[in-house]
Amino acid sequence: MTGSRKNFVEAMQVVNGVVLGKKLQVRLAFTALLAGGHLLIEDLPGVGKTILVQALAQVCGLSFRRIQFTSDLLPADIVGAVVFERQKELFTFRPGPLFAQLILADEVNRATPRTQSALLEALEEHRVTVDGQTYDLPEPFFVIATQNPAYQIGTYPLPESQLDRFLMRLELGYPEAEAERELLAGGDRRQLLDDLKPCLNNSDLLQCQRQAAALHVADPLLDYLQELLKRSRDGGLFQRGLSPRAGLALLAAARAWAWLDGVAFVRPEDLQAVFFVVAGHRLETVDGSDSAPLIKQLLDSVPLS
Repeated sequence: MTGSRKNFVEAMQVVNGVVLGKKLQVRLAFTALLAGGHLLIEDLPGVGKTILVQALAQVCGLSFRRIQFTSDLLPADIVGAVVFERQKELFTFRPGPLFAQLILADEVNRATPRTQSALLEALEEHRVTVDGQTYDLPEPFFVIATQNPAYQIGTYPLPESQLDRFLMRLELGYPEAEAERELLAGGDRRQLLDDLKPCLNNSDLLQCQRQAAALHVADPLLDYLQELLKRSRDGGLFQRGLSPRAGLALLAAARAWAWLDGVAFVRPEDLQAVFFVVAGHRLETVDGSDSAPLIKQLLDSVPLS
């Protein structure tokens, strides 16, 4: 195990000590970071979303900013604005809170569509454009957005174009009884954040991302993935099938998942492990019902050759 990988795995273990009983969700969050994608967490308030993000930022040594999305938030409040400095008699750009390595976009669906769209370029290009001038965002750049359930008052559904920019969508859910008991007995988890130390630096993280992206993918696995993509489009189960970009997202996430296991190539089980969280928010059923049973049906319909 290389030093960078050892540090990355250690960072994940430390976060598991803060966010109790959520090992799968913590691993998926680290998988998204490792794959260079962004993460959307949809769940009720109070289940540990913010604690997870803050802990991840600290153990990975990332600069962190939290943006609380509200109905009156403007695009300039996120990306920054050009202002006139009277003393210098010139216009200068003042960066907004988006200029950090890890962004918590909290309750992103409480903002208006106009403000939500301000994130699009940043999510895809890792840069923003203000008054015709382009500004690069820090690297690595990782956005974790939280979203309240759509039935709650004062929410604006994220458009498909923005949903597609998120590599994964997951839920934390309520903790199991044993983890909840430990949580209640241990008090406020926020106190633990003050004692967290970085387990890796930017160089380590970027090296880990490069290693994961270079993991070998054999032709039979590509055949398997292509058949999954084809059946999502032709099976009549969903309004729209998975796009080529979704296929690339699945590959990136599967590579990261496999890298965490210390293997040198991507296996079918790696692709299956990330399929639900990568494909779930990209596949909408014809009748608007829960897509999970049909996604499982899709996976079961494609045999491993």
